[in-house]
Amino acid sequence: MNFIDGGVTSAKGFSAANCNAKIKYMNRDDMAMIFCDVPCSVAGTFTKNVVKAAPVLWDKKVCVEEKKAQAVVINAGIANACTGEEGFFYCKKTADKCAEVLSVNPAQVLVASTGVIGMQLPMDCIENGIEMMSKTLSKERSAGEMASKAIMTTDTKNKEVAVEVVLSGKTVTIGGMCKGSGMIHPNMCTMLSFVTTDVNITPELLQEALSYVVEDTYNMISVDGDTSTNDTCLVLASGLAKNPKITEKNKDYDAFVEALFEANKVLAMKMAGDGEGATALFEVKVENAVSKEEAKILAKSVVTSSLTKAAIYGHDANWGRILCAMGYSGVDFDPEKVDLYFESEGGKLQIAKGGVSTGYSEEEATKILSFDKVTAICDMHQKDASATAWGCDLTHEYVSINADYRS
Repeated sequence: MNFIDGGVTSAKGFSAANCNAKIKYMNRDDMAMIFCDVPCSVAGTFTKNVVKAAPVLWDKKVCVEEKKAQAVVINAGIANACTGEEGFFYCKKTADKCAEVLSVNPAQVLVASTGVIGMQLPMDCIENGIEMMSKTLSKERSAGEMASKAIMTTDTKNKEVAVEVVLSGKTVTIGGMCKGSGMIHPNMCTMLSFVTTDVNITPELLQEALSYVVEDTYNMISVDGDTSTNDTCLVLASGLAKNPKITEKNKDYDAFVEALFEANKVLAMKMAGDGEGATALFEVKVENAVSKEEAKILAKSVVTSSLTKAAIYGHDANWGRILCAMGYSGVDFDPEKVDLYFESEGGKLQIAKGGVSTGYSEEEATKILSFDKVTAICDMHQKDASATAWGCDLTHEYVSINADYRS
């Protein structure tokens, strides 16, 4: 497997488009479209928030009932959440319009929205946007990049990935884009992720692969502890790589899952590092825990601790906050056996041994914590399980962004 320069148009059969439909943003693109030359196997994972946006309900229906999809229409600015029957009807209208202009089955059109909750979509803008994008669909690398920019809300940068993996002598490509900066605490972020691949695989195994991958990627990131109403991750597989169709769990399936994991891990980390107001990606590695589940709980408890996140922002090696966050996680452990380290491009420093300070240099710790990716390593000295979570620091800017979000 190797990473390549690319995005959602990297896999065979896929094209993308973008436009400024003036849904909410007047001076930037706010709609994107993904289209495939052929109907694709489709899989999806969605928010577990009881309050689910209309597009989530629509896409779940497509994934479960159709198991095939050929197009995705995405808008930014308005989330189409808490919009009742009217909001769901607008998903249907969006799919119908897309089907009309692209000559596809409306039941195989996926929709996604992100933005302000509680507002109805301006359907005239949506339908005009679909018309415009249907005429500019392109398989060029730049089309994928522009689409990834069009779906941003409070994101400060677009987020893309592409990898290649060889399955039974055939090169399979996985490309993707996502958006997410705030209201990120996935439980399947507002998080939207769209992954395209030309692998030949059954919808059932594609869904199983995605569900497995999500647990250690998107479900291990947090920006602010808020699980969105719109969390969606969709994978479309065209089959155009012409690898022997994956119908069972074999070496090809395992290799594909590994590549899918790496692609989505990159996207997840990009979202965590671009948290609203963030200045640093905060990574927490828990090592030598009793079980994978306990390691995940510990890592997420630290990465979501507001006090720890604030310390990272201040480049303050306040390691007591880390141990404290582990202590209220619900996992039983002996604090007098825990070793803690900070690591970044500036070096690695042990700050606690057996639950007490090592007498480390505060100056060296501050230097290590001053980089844009900081890792906290928690060695539990129990058994051999590990897990990694990703988040970001907590800054003054986070409050400013969210205090003024609707205005």
